[in-house]
Amino acid sequence: MTKTLKKYVIEREIPGIEGSSAEQLKAAAATSNAALAKLGPKVQWLESFLVKDRTYCVYLAEDEDVIREHARLSGFPATRIAEVTAGLDPSSAS
Repeated sequence: MTKTLKKYVIEREIPGIEGSSAEQLKAAAATSNAALAKLGPKVQWLESFLVKDRTYCVYLAEDEDVIREHARLSGFPATRIAEVTAGLDPSSAS
């Protein structure tokens, strides 16, 4: 039986990531996708944001352990993992 996927934000400390070329980012995405394929439906990558020396990635996953396994397989650190407990956006004011 498949577990329900929860949403997580993963902070990855990667010095200089903000200066990556399009080709380097394409290769990084391919590496991540290959790791995701090995883990099957237990984890999904939704999106990532690059800032100075780190990325913030949004994933759906069964638990933190599968995110750590993705980090191990891909070689991208999972410096901090936080489960999303609620969402908030401008429409929340209505």
